[in-house]
Parts: sequence; C-alpha cells; structure tokens
Amino acid sequence: MSSETLDSARARGGTAITGRALTITLIVVLVAELMNALDGSIVYTALPTIQNDTGATSAAVQWIPAAYTLVFALGLITGGRLGDLYGRKRVFLAGAAAFTSASLLCGLASGPGMLIAARMLQGAGAAVMVPQVLATLYVSFDGAARAKAFGLYGLIMSLGGVLGPVLGGVLTGADLFGLGWRTIFLINLPIGLAVVALGMRFIPESRDTHARRLDPLGILLCSSGLLLIVYPLTVGGQQQWPGWSVAMMIAGLAMLGGFVVQQRAKTAKDDSPLVSLTLFRGRAFLGGVSAQLVFGLVSGIFLLTWTLFMQDGLGLSPVQFAPGAAAVAIGGMGGAMLASKLVVTHARRVPQAGASLLALTLLGYELLVGSRGTGVGLVAAVAPMLALGCGFGMIGAGLAALALGQVDPADIGSASGVFNTALQVGTALGVALASVAYFVGAPAGSHGTEVTTAFAGALWYVICAVVAMWALMFLLPRHQPRS
Repeated sequence: MSSETLDSARARGGTAITGRALTITLIVVLVAELMNALDGSIVYTALPTIQNDTGATSAAVQWIPAAYTLVFALGLITGGRLGDLYGRKRVFLAGAAAFTSASLLCGLASGPGMLIAARMLQGAGAAVMVPQVLATLYVSFDGAARAKAFGLYGLIMSLGGVLGPVLGGVLTGADLFGLGWRTIFLINLPIGLAVVALGMRFIPESRDTHARRLDPLGILLCSSGLLLIVYPLTVGGQQQWPGWSVAMMIAGLAMLGGFVVQQRAKTAKDDSPLVSLTLFRGRAFLGGVSAQLVFGLVSGIFLLTWTLFMQDGLGLSPVQFAPGAAAVAIGGMGGAMLASKLVVTHARRVPQAGASLLALTLLGYELLVGSRGTGVGLVAAVAPMLALGCGFGMIGAGLAALALGQVDPADIGSASGVFNTALQVGTALGVALASVAYFVGAPAGSHGTEVTTAFAGALWYVICAVVAMWALMFLLPRHQPRS
C-alpha cells in the first residue's frame, strides 16, 4: 500500500475507513462526477429552445456548451495540483460548492451573455472538484476493489454524456413551474448540496506529501495556448477565416510548444512541474490520453450536430427527441457494462471493438441521412442510436483503467488531471470544429434540408476521427495490468 493510501486510511480519527463509510465515499464522488458529466451534455437538447428564448447567435449557441468545457479543461490540471497541496477532500468540497452556486446563476440567467459567463464559473468549479474523484478512488481502494471503482468511474463518464440529452429533453419539455430550460441547471442544487453535506462527513482526507507548490508560468502558458487555438476555431469559420484567426492559432501552437519546453526543464530539475512529462514515456498512458482526446472530439461534434439535426432538421420537439437520446443512454449502459467485464481479459480489444462498432454505425447513419434527408422517420433516426451508444460505452468504460493502470502512484494526481483534461479539450475542440463541419452549411436559424445536408457532411468528420481513435488504441496494453 502506498504512502498516500496509508495517509488516506489514517484520515478521520486515525482509522481506516471501511464498510459503510467507504461505500458512501464511492457514491458521493461518483455522483459528483455524474453531475459534471451531465452538465457537459445536458445543455445540447435545450440549445434550440435557449436560442429561441434568448435570441442567441450561432457563436453564442456554440459558446454555451463550449464555455463550460473549455474552462473546465483549462483548470483540471491546476485543480489536481491544488488537491495534492491542500487536501483532496477540502478542494473537492470547495469545487462542489462553487459548481452548485454557479448552477443557480445559470438558472437565473437573463440572456446568452450572462448564461455563458455563469457556465464559465460552473466549469471552474468542476475543474476544482473533478480531479479529486480519480485521486480519491485511487488512494481509497486497492487491488480488485480499485479496478471495480475505476470501472464504475468509466461507466459514469459514459452514461453521463448520453443521459444528459435525455434529461435535458425531459426537463425542457416538461416546463416545470414555467421555468423551461432553466431546470436543466437548477436540478443541480439539491444534488450539489447533498454531495457537499455527505462529503464533509464521509470522504477521507488525502494529499501528496511530495507536492511543493503551484506552477504559475506553466498554468499561464498552457491556458493561453489552448485559448488561442480554440477561440478562432469557434468563431473564425463564420467570419470566413480572417487573418487574425490564423495568427491566433499559430501563436497558440507556439505557446503550447513553450509550455512543453518549460515543463521539460522543470521535470529535469524536479522543480514541481505542472505536468510531469515522464508520464508520457509510458506507452499505455500516452495511448490512453491520445485516444481520450479524440474521443472527446468525436463526442463534441456529434452530440451538438445530431441534436440540431433531430430538432431543426427533422422538426422534433425536445420531448420527441428524448427517445433518441434515451436509446444512446441505454446502449451506452449496455456497452459500458460489457466492457467492464471483458476489459480484464481482452484489454485494448474492448475499446477497439467499440470504436469499430461506432464507425460502422455512423457510416450507415450517414448513408441513411444522405439519401432520405428530412424524410428520415423517427424510428429510423432513433434505432441506430442503440448501437452507437454501445460503442460509446465500450470505449469510455475501458480507457481509464487501461491508461492509468501502469502509472506510478506518486504521479496519480497529475495523471488524472491530464486524463480528464484530454477528454474536455477534445470536446471543446469538437464543438469548435462544428463551425467548419456543420455551421458553414447550416448557420443558426436553419431548418429542414439545409440542416440534414450539413449534418450528413459533418458525419464524415466524425467517422474519420473514430478511425484515428481506433488506431491510437494500439498503444494501449494487450493485457490488463494488475493492480
């Protein structure tokens, strides 16, 4: 057992947490992760309603999900370091409280500007909260119990992404108390309060005794580089790619290059780097993070464009859209449960099978939409989502255990931050690339054939990304590492 695990075991009165307390700890941190995963996707179903209600532009429609995802991604690694320094329980509770408060502000937003700002605050709270989840699971469980906990984490990540649109459609269509789309954010209030209350009592405290300080320059270089790339991707396509957008992206790549150089120097000196680059010497971690990045990109493009296709292209209401999202969720649950059982014996072949299923389903869906356009019936539009959800679930449930299984215990905080960041940066890039893959052909306010044609074109981008993700999975281990 590592020193961090011993530190965790001695928490709360100097005794190890077992039985009921350990079970509640598991539930609390996974519910927090589910709350975050839901908020990353729940807004998609409500976007057309929010656009009509607030008069949001195409850029604003993209920024409502992207603002959360981008800020979340930018803060994850820093959030992991804060937990290492000041205690994961303390930082987790602070992040959960901030996330819950920001959710209230989202529900009270009077326009797209205020909503986007509140979403940024919500993403910041999640960035502080979420890195503590994997680290807490790692130090609270050992052996087979840890593998099961990681499997549940992967299941929650997969289900949250696909359950979000279902819940979003139900809540938006139900129009509870006349609040409309606002309930998709206000539902976080009772859940967040319960997470904070139970977390205060049951989560054990743990920290990395070797962590020394933050890395302000590293934070600045990494955050600035990502912003300089994602912002022009989001708005440049609508403005015919002006010179400033290209210049910003080049500057962003240069900034990220400077970040790598700076981190390499700090790693060599053992001078508290924001990201220990020795992590990427591990083939499994490199492959897992790379696949996770592309997985986020696939999810970001598909969920946004598919939601608009179903509602603006086929003319479905949020309630009518819910069965499609439910099919993805059901398929995702089945795929994740299957993967959690098979990954122990079949390792990388499990997420690769999920990627193959995903690519074939998307190819068939493109042929369907391309040939029938607005004539695609509800059953034909929904039925393939079961297979697509299964593919998503098989990928998401296996990547965490395969990528993190061989990481040194001393690096788990940094590794979990990077792993989560890869997914969120990928999702932000996917949403941003929708301006190239979709919005060029179907700007905000488009309906009917214009939307279906743009969506069919966007699916080719998604299919190519899935094939690239499948290839990256060859870097994952052929056999599941033992804990």
